[in-house]
Amino acid sequence: MSATIVQSLTLPITGIVISLIVYLIGMGLFKISHGFFLFTPLLVGMVLGIAILVVWAKCTGSTTAAVYKKFYLPGGNLIFWFLNPATMAFAIPLYRRNDIFKKYWLDVILTLFVGGFLSLFLIHGVAKVFALSRVSTAAMLPQAATTAVAMPVAQGIGGDPAVTAMACILNAVIIYALAEFLIKVLRLNKISKIGTGLGLGSAGHTVGSAKAVQLGSIQGAMAAVAVVIVSLAMDVLVPIYAHLFM
Repeated sequence: MSATIVQSLTLPITGIVISLIVYLIGMGLFKISHGFFLFTPLLVGMVLGIAILVVWAKCTGSTTAAVYKKFYLPGGNLIFWFLNPATMAFAIPLYRRNDIFKKYWLDVILTLFVGGFLSLFLIHGVAKVFALSRVSTAAMLPQAATTAVAMPVAQGIGGDPAVTAMACILNAVIIYALAEFLIKVLRLNKISKIGTGLGLGSAGHTVGSAKAVQLGSIQGAMAAVAVVIVSLAMDVLVPIYAHLFM
């Protein structure tokens, strides 16, 4: 591979094109499979993206990490930058039903903060059962937050942001897959539309929130609240927890 071609491939457009292609493939598979959860575009894109980098590394005699940093990351960082304003866009469904939040704001905030704190104990306990290293445990702790927030939080306590991103994505895919089943079996939508929205947003992040919006305006608004507040909670609680218990 000539120096000119190598230099051109290090431009941000490379990572952007790879991300776009794998996502479009995921969208196509998702439509063909009539919404089968394993073909969620986010999951398909992640798996295909990793596969491309692995094959690229093998063909060039390099390491996957080196290919990722040199060729994908410049464009990947640009995409990651857009996650922050995309996360803030969840204020739109909240604004449309802010009457609900105004009425139950204290209950919602306390519930999400307490739930977030309990999740740290559960994640830490599971990590100990599987004898995960400190780096892996630190990477797993903030997974309740959305990816854009969880990655820097994990890095701040010594975790691997790549592991954090994978954990967040898997959370979202699992919640998307099980959402309708759990809502139906536990009759969540009939018991509490607010609770349903909070659960989908806090456990499934943006993907869970998309599912909540499909269920109704109240669920969508509460899911948006959950994404933002849980992310704030993790930003505050994770460093404290890591300092005290790790």
